[in-house]
Amino acid sequence: MSQSSTPRHSRNTRHRLLTGTGALVALVALGACTGGGGTSGSKDTGAKKPAAAGSSPAAAGGKTAGGKTTQKPSEPKKDGKKAAMRGSGTFQVGSDLQPGTYRTTGNKGLGCYWERAKDASGEVDSIIANDNVTGTSYVTIEAGDKLFKSNGCNDWETVDPKAVSDAPKTEAAGDGGMFKVGLDLAPGTYKSSGPAEGSAGCYWERAKNAAHDIDSIAANDNPTGPAVVTVSAQDGYFKTTGCATWKKS
Repeated sequence: MSQSSTPRHSRNTRHRLLTGTGALVALVALGACTGGGGTSGSKDTGAKKPAAAGSSPAAAGGKTAGGKTTQKPSEPKKDGKKAAMRGSGTFQVGSDLQPGTYRTTGNKGLGCYWERAKDASGEVDSIIANDNVTGTSYVTIEAGDKLFKSNGCNDWETVDPKAVSDAPKTEAAGDGGMFKVGLDLAPGTYKSSGPAEGSAGCYWERAKNAAHDIDSIAANDNPTGPAVVTVSAQDGYFKTTGCATWKKS
């Protein structure tokens, strides 16, 4: 299977795919599917997209009173170290890179595609999770993964999934991708006017982790008008694409 900007999913998963127009296509016992979104799935909501998990060292900062690592929100390290991974390539887990949580930032459009794979067959069934990225993406590569593929992305850096910020932001760009709760974004109730002008549709997701599987999704939606969502302190990430700016109310 060649690298692609279209996420594809294993037929043994029951994910859904959010298309560019916001429609949902169920992926049950299907070999592949195309569309403008990433993996998706849901508990009891009606709309879907991607999800994520994590752990790896990369503390750029001090410690909080609770002993948690502090680092700047969604900013690549500026300590002169090389990136953990180039933005394009296929990497063997355990030799080319180690399991852990990684982040890429500043991606434009949907030119960035990544994939976690369970083998090197290149077949659809080998895909564990994947996504097309606008803005920032976090992904946790697990010890059982065999390959990580990245195409057209900005370089990846390792991050500490337990990192927090003393002053996380209270505003999120509606097409910014993934925000780590407590690091990039403060917990609380956020409002958006809905789909951004010119976008194919607004999508948001509260994610438990950066594994990007169906069980990662706490809740999600495709609002067609003004939207309100409460991001919990227990959430791992808040994901948003095609929406107007979210502001804490």
